[in-house]
Amino acid sequence: MKRLDLDDLPPKIAQLLTGLEAGEELILVQGGAVAGRLHGGAAPEPTVEDEPEPYNNQRAAEIFEQFRSAVEDEF
Repeated sequence: MKRLDLDDLPPKIAQLLTGLEAGEELILVQGGAVAGRLHGGAAPEPTVEDEPEPYNNQRAAEIFEQFRSAVEDEF
């Protein structure tokens, strides 16, 4: 799957993309030919957790270690 960060786009284009209503279609044109089509979808429903997980030092240490390992692998 390809990913496009809307923060990297000019504000007018980002607004056009985020303003698509459910079922609305946006046609991408290049050189007079249709290059692609985007279909607006319904925004996902926000999920509500019943109870947040209590803070856990051991779990935090595991997450930090995974992050540190990922950074070291990358660089």
